[in-house]
Amino acid sequence: MAALFTIAACCAHAEGAAQNSQTRVQDYRPVFQECRKAGAARHLAIRHMEIDAHGMLLTVDPATLATSLERDQDWSCADTSNARQQDTRYIRAMHGATTPAQAAPIIANGGLLRGTKTGSFVTGDLCPSRRPLDRAFLERLQTFQSPLPLALSISGLWLTRHQADFQWLLERQRSGALQITWVDHSYHHPYSPGRPLADNFLLAPGVDMRAEMLDTEKLLIEKGQTPSVFFRFPGLISTPALMQMAAEYHLIVLGAGAWLARAPRATPGDIILVHVNGNEPAGLHIFSTLLDGGKLPQPFRPINDAP
Repeated sequence: MAALFTIAACCAHAEGAAQNSQTRVQDYRPVFQECRKAGAARHLAIRHMEIDAHGMLLTVDPATLATSLERDQDWSCADTSNARQQDTRYIRAMHGATTPAQAAPIIANGGLLRGTKTGSFVTGDLCPSRRPLDRAFLERLQTFQSPLPLALSISGLWLTRHQADFQWLLERQRSGALQITWVDHSYHHPYSPGRPLADNFLLAPGVDMRAEMLDTEKLLIEKGQTPSVFFRFPGLISTPALMQMAAEYHLIVLGAGAWLARAPRATPGDIILVHVNGNEPAGLHIFSTLLDGGKLPQPFRPINDAP
C-alpha cells in the first residue's frame, strides 16, 4: 500500500469572486468568524484580505460548503470556535477528514476518500508540469455528462506556468460545460524522485507550510476564482502535524478512494483521482476504458456533496 502513494504523477465556482485578473490581494490571513446579515444565511469566514484596499472575506456556507467572497462591511462578524460550530456539516466534515485513521509518523492517503452518495466524484490533479493540460480527455468526458462536476486540485506553480490552459478551463466554466471546484494542492508541490518519504513532498526540509496552504488560494482569487474549502496533499502524503495544520486553517483534506493509475477500479461513492496535467496518461486511459465499459459509478457528483 505504501508504494501506491510514493510516486507523484505530477465547490463549484462560487458567486462573488473578483473578476479582474489583475486584482491585488494583500494581508491574506486565516480567521474564523461567524457572520450574519439581514436576509442572508449565516456564513463562516475563514480568511480575511484586502482587495484593492477593500476588506474582503472568504466565507463558507456551513450547510452546503459553498464558498464566496464577501465585503466585510456587509456582514456583522464575531470570532467563533470549532466547539461552537461543532454541529455544522462543515466542521464535522473537517474533523472527519483531518483526523488520522491510525497513528503513524507518515500518513499515506489520509483525508476524505469517498462520499456517502451514489455515483462518484471526479478529481483531476494539476501538479507542476512541463506538459500541457489534457484538454482532449476533458472534452470527451463532457460528452458523458454536462455540466460535468470536476474538482481540480491546482498547484500555484501549475497556474503561473499554464495561463493558456487555465483560460481554456475558465472558458469551459463560463459556457457551463464544466462545473469546477478549485481544490488547493499547495503552491510549489515539492517532489524529489527517489528521496525518502520522510524528506519528500511537503515533508521536505525548508517547506513553508503556511505559504503552501495559503498562497494558492490567494493566487486563485487574484485570477478571479474562488477557492473551495478542500486541500489535497501532494503525493497524498502527510503527517499528523500537517493534518492538524490543515484543520487549523479550516480545510477539508481530500484523499482518493480510487487513484486509477495505481489501483484501476472504482466503487460507488469513491473520490476518483486522475492527473490531467499531462503527466499520467495511463490513468486517463484507464478512466476512459472503465467509462466506456460502464464500470465507473455514475452520475459524477460535485465534490461538495461528498462529506
